[in-house]
Amino acid sequence: MTIDVSANGSELNVVLKGRLDTNTAPELEKAVDGKLVCIKTLNLFLDDLDYLSSAGLRIILILHKQMTANGGTLIINNPKDEILEVLDMTGFSTFLNIKE
Repeated sequence: MTIDVSANGSELNVVLKGRLDTNTAPELEKAVDGKLVCIKTLNLFLDDLDYLSSAGLRIILILHKQMTANGGTLIINNPKDEILEVLDMTGFSTFLNIKE
């Protein structure tokens, strides 16, 4: 998986490409670790994410909880239909901010 992280003021943009699974979820966690302190909006761009496992869902949930606890927002941007289906089936789409 490829992870591109860029900050823009109080916004952190994370572009994910490939698979977010058991092997790559720790990479995402490490990529944003310590960067959420002054962040009000965390954008995850999933345009090129091909696969999302339960381990990937877990890290998304952790990031959502961290952002909410700090008064911020996690936004899921442009998920592919397959990824959106996983978010719908697991109930994540009921509490996540998803922009298609």
